[in-house]
Amino acid sequence: MLVLGIETSCDETGVALYDTGAGLLGHLLFSQVAMHAEYGGVVPELASRDHVRRLLPLTGQLLERCGRRLADIDAIAYTQGPGLAGALLVGAAVAASLGYALNVPVVGLHHLEGHLLSPLLANPAPRFPFIALLVSGGHTQLMRVDAVGDYQLLGETVDDAAGEAFDKTAKLLGLSYPGGPALSQLAQSGNPRCFKLPRPMIASGDLNFSFSGLKTAVLTLVRGANTGGHAKADIAASFQQAIVEVLVAKSANAVAREGLDQLVVAGGVGANRPLREAMSKKAEREGFAVFYPPQDLCTDNGAMIAFAAAQRLQAGTLGQNHSFSVKPRWRWKPVESARSSVKVNSPAVVGAQASRMVPGLKLAGRSVPKSSLMPGGRVEPWTTVQV
Repeated sequence: MLVLGIETSCDETGVALYDTGAGLLGHLLFSQVAMHAEYGGVVPELASRDHVRRLLPLTGQLLERCGRRLADIDAIAYTQGPGLAGALLVGAAVAASLGYALNVPVVGLHHLEGHLLSPLLANPAPRFPFIALLVSGGHTQLMRVDAVGDYQLLGETVDDAAGEAFDKTAKLLGLSYPGGPALSQLAQSGNPRCFKLPRPMIASGDLNFSFSGLKTAVLTLVRGANTGGHAKADIAASFQQAIVEVLVAKSANAVAREGLDQLVVAGGVGANRPLREAMSKKAEREGFAVFYPPQDLCTDNGAMIAFAAAQRLQAGTLGQNHSFSVKPRWRWKPVESARSSVKVNSPAVVGAQASRMVPGLKLAGRSVPKSSLMPGGRVEPWTTVQV
């Protein structure tokens, strides 16, 4: 089964092809960081427009590089939520359009499930069951994973996510966007023991997290201290060390409580080098194995969506249709609610639009007009879907 994965939840356009027999054939990612940098953060409308502009050409490039055709695709998966509503709609609309035109299944996935299963793309890969630390800009959670689709939430942040704390602290220090990576880079030249910062909830007795107080402690420090010279780097290093210690301690506690011997670390913050080093040392001391996805699969990407969908489709745990919905504030629970969904029930209209987006595609036995293409074969940004 060949699955096309589409990821457009925020400011990165990702596509990937995963073959259940041959593995990951390839993936491409376009980052919008440069575009949003002058605004100091993600501008949702600009993000959506850029996804529209990039998604289909990127998909075409991927197919060419992998030596595959549209007709070879057996299923299409997209990120259904959470994320920016407009950005999610672009990926969902394109997925449904292509699925309708090609008459293949289309499935929507939770963004976190993609991250959760991404370490299975590593070599070596963990086996079920395992504990997963999902740590990113929007989420910090500990999960028990017994099988594909069988997940139990053990603990989560009660306020800011770890990545969110990185970004907000970077702004307090006057660092450029994106704040998290900038803070980590600055911390490399700092002393992580220079400033005594709190380790929130490290001894709380449960597996929940809290990082807003740590951010406030940094704010107090910045207001009362001279941040010239190496002080700013020392603050960054001390802040990073505090978060790393909390994440490592809570993760090790989760492994011990559940009586397992494997931990996976996934999500954007999972690429943080000090976190990986500290977690690996803790695992070695306490006798459990720790797994990380490849560095290029830590951030948002289409590979994790294609892979997770392939596993779900093989297990028969996903519905398949050409209508679609997006859930910008989708809280991951065993039983999902439809209250936050934005439903689109017009696959015929969506499919008709797809015929104008993909050169050479045939729909209902007719050749596809290329009138919506710009010179050079580029897709006109606003000829995709109308919802």
